[in-house]
Amino acid sequence: MTSRTIDRRGLLAGLAALAVVARLPAAAAEALPPVTVSRDPACGCCEAWVEHMRAAGFRVTVVETTAINRVKARLGVPQDLASCHTAEVAGYVLEGHVPADAVVRLLAERPVGTGLAVPGMPVGSPGMEVEGVAPDTYEVLLFGPAGQRAFARYEGGRLLKG
Repeated sequence: MTSRTIDRRGLLAGLAALAVVARLPAAAAEALPPVTVSRDPACGCCEAWVEHMRAAGFRVTVVETTAINRVKARLGVPQDLASCHTAEVAGYVLEGHVPADAVVRLLAERPVGTGLAVPGMPVGSPGMEVEGVAPDTYEVLLFGPAGQRAFARYEGGRLLKG
């Protein structure tokens, strides 16, 4: 991957997040709660996701840790949903490359659950954009002690259902 590809990925993630913010009233964007992201220092795509969230109006603090699996276990992330980084926002957990618009919806609806996850690292999810590669179709899952269910579905980098 070249620095040009990484710069373009960051730009695309930022533009997508700005589109989300543009749909929000100004007061809603200002009222977004802070996000704390735990990530392994060796992970590069995590920073692109952080930039996506910042572009959407979230204040993000990054905590680098080599014990990321302990963080996931402490926060109740099931192993089958694990991805490369874990975030906390307003009492919820975000696992992996969850789009900012799904987080905004989560915070507005406040469903019962531990949080949202995008299992694996699907191409085209925020922070995983790859130039010249078609985005995957993927789901954002709401998970918690009662199990998991689809919260949103994305195809071609766009929200299909949610």
